[in-house]
Amino acid sequence: MRLAVTGATGFVGGAVCRAATAAGWEVTAFGRRAVADARHLGGAAYRPWDIGAAKLAGPPDVDAVVHCAASATDTGVADEVWRTNLLGTHHVLVSFPDCRIVHVSSASVYDPFRPTARAKEHEAPVSRYLNAYAAAKAAAERLVLAVGHRPVILRPHAVYGPGDTTLVPRLLENVRGGRLLVPGTGRVLVSMTAVGSLASACLLAAATPAAGVFNIADSNPVPIDWALRGLLASAGIRARPTYIPAALLSPLARVFPGGRLNRYVISQFAIERSLDITAAIDHLGYQPGPTTFPPP
Repeated sequence: MRLAVTGATGFVGGAVCRAATAAGWEVTAFGRRAVADARHLGGAAYRPWDIGAAKLAGPPDVDAVVHCAASATDTGVADEVWRTNLLGTHHVLVSFPDCRIVHVSSASVYDPFRPTARAKEHEAPVSRYLNAYAAAKAAAERLVLAVGHRPVILRPHAVYGPGDTTLVPRLLENVRGGRLLVPGTGRVLVSMTAVGSLASACLLAAATPAAGVFNIADSNPVPIDWALRGLLASAGIRARPTYIPAALLSPLARVFPGGRLNRYVISQFAIERSLDITAAIDHLGYQPGPTTFPPP
């Protein structure tokens, strides 16, 4: 199997490269950096490519593309988020017009204004979002489904694991005096996604005939307080979650939308965010494991 992976120098893209090379696939990795650590890529061949700037010159002959590149921020500059997440996706599609596209999207495309309890794939995208990241991801999904060749869209939520550059660092921004400030009660359920499981799902999607949209997560949702304590402990961080009622934070989040506890963060922590993964199990052969946090 010949595979191209975008965003290969990132957390998810690197995991996909390592899984694919370990499976004996021929992998060409792409990223914005001039050079990349061969160990991070599992020894895959590497080529620099800023997907937001232009289509790829001289694309390799591959069977499938796993598109992991994204601007994964909820408070970043909107122009950059749209440039990478939507224009970049367009450049990937036109660079590989006859290849199977596996687009790694996000569960952020589900409705931020209501709980998503075991959300099914048809419930998104929706008409409005709280930030540019979710809106751009939703627009990119529509584009991939409209023009992609036998496309598969994967929607993970709260991806975690060794080498995480997003989830735990975001949590650290809200640690104060040994306390992690969190909106809500900590009792709602959340679907987590182990990065290794997501990488496995990407390879299944690249190699199987199924097409469409699939939620990807661990086998069962867990209480958010349990998940946060596990993440902190696995990262060696001595802090405990302290919960702030969402009703107290919401007015402040509207006045100071760029703050660390903004409306998007409140929507992710204070209400249920769980996914139905039946379709991925039935159609991709996805085999999820339970949410676990190994010690540091």
